[in-house]
Amino acid sequence: MGRRTVSIAAAAVVLAGLAACGGDDSTPTLTWYINPDNGGQTELAARCTEAADGAYQIKTSLLPREASAQREQLARRLAANDSSIDIISLDPPFIPELAEAGFLAEIPDDVAEAVTENVVQGAIDGATWRDKLVAVPFWANTQLLWYRKSVAEAAGLDPENEPVTWEQIIEAAQSQDKYLGVQGIRAEALTVWINALVTSAGGEILDNPEAPADQVQLGLETDAGRAAAEIIENIARNGLGGPGLANEDENASMLLFQGDRGSFMVNWPFVWAATLAGVEAGNLDQSLVDDIGWAQYPAVAEGEDSRPPYGGINLGIGAFSEHPDLAIEAAQCIVTPDNQAYYMVTNGNPASNTEAYDDPDVQETFPMADLIRESLEAAAPRPQTPYYNEVSTGLQNTWHPPSSVTPDSSPEEATVLITEVLKGERLL
Repeated sequence: MGRRTVSIAAAAVVLAGLAACGGDDSTPTLTWYINPDNGGQTELAARCTEAADGAYQIKTSLLPREASAQREQLARRLAANDSSIDIISLDPPFIPELAEAGFLAEIPDDVAEAVTENVVQGAIDGATWRDKLVAVPFWANTQLLWYRKSVAEAAGLDPENEPVTWEQIIEAAQSQDKYLGVQGIRAEALTVWINALVTSAGGEILDNPEAPADQVQLGLETDAGRAAAEIIENIARNGLGGPGLANEDENASMLLFQGDRGSFMVNWPFVWAATLAGVEAGNLDQSLVDDIGWAQYPAVAEGEDSRPPYGGINLGIGAFSEHPDLAIEAAQCIVTPDNQAYYMVTNGNPASNTEAYDDPDVQETFPMADLIRESLEAAAPRPQTPYYNEVSTGLQNTWHPPSSVTPDSSPEEATVLITEVLKGERLL
């Protein structure tokens, strides 16, 4: 998952009881704090309550929509040793912060081995802190390169069979007077883009993410950091991101891609279902769907593999839960391949377990399911650090608007700001 601006969480939370699933006053009740979805997590809670056969029951409590607000609420409650938090749907960038603070219960080695079997590497990396699994991989997400077949063909490109570079798609869009769908908004989406560019160029935003705040070293003033800035600069300065690039999020870039001047777009798999829904509603033509292809995320340098973005949700176990063993057992039920396949089909969120991709319904709903699985294996998490909020906000403050980004200044500006913030010498 991932989005942006810290806000104070609402005092009230929405509870979805599962009285119909059996259980009584003597049955332990586990509370699963979930992020908003289309009801899939509540259904999985009911399924696992039934499967528990009276050993426990699960109720869900809804977190705020914004990931930053979720972080705020969870950190406050866990800092107060809140024992009502049994299972938590966690945005991966915030996992190190909660783990470092001692807010997540330990995952036993045998459980860690079981819940990572057949799981894509990106999801394992995103659930790991200090070389130890600290959360249970649930659903994973990645960005693909979506392209208009007609534009690619006119440019002599075959992204499906031959990986393409950012330079190639920039030249293709520019030569045909088309737009590129990217996310330039001052929000988490921009951090996602920057991180994918830097890691695809062989670098890292942080060289030592496990270091104390005043010792963190950034890796932006490098060839990889400058290459990332150059790509953003080229797209912005040449108007390839469209007139609204500085405010363009995932939905806006999808609309740009669906328009007459669409060409290539980097975005999450939700765009496929959204496009089909647009056709069904009569807002889009079937010819658009017929013209859409998908491929691996663009490479920064020819011959080098890309590192696509990684997102999703993992399940943490509250350190102060009164039933940690039952919570771990319930988490294992939630993430079974069958449950992940159900969740992917009904809620559109890709599975972290590779077995789920063999489900016929998954294959039918997502024609690009195999590519999603491959992309997740290559995906790179955003910087895994307890100070992620400061790092991400610092990047957004210095690499926005995209039209201001330059290889000569932006990496240095971000390095100076983030370093000073982490040392307590400056405020964001």
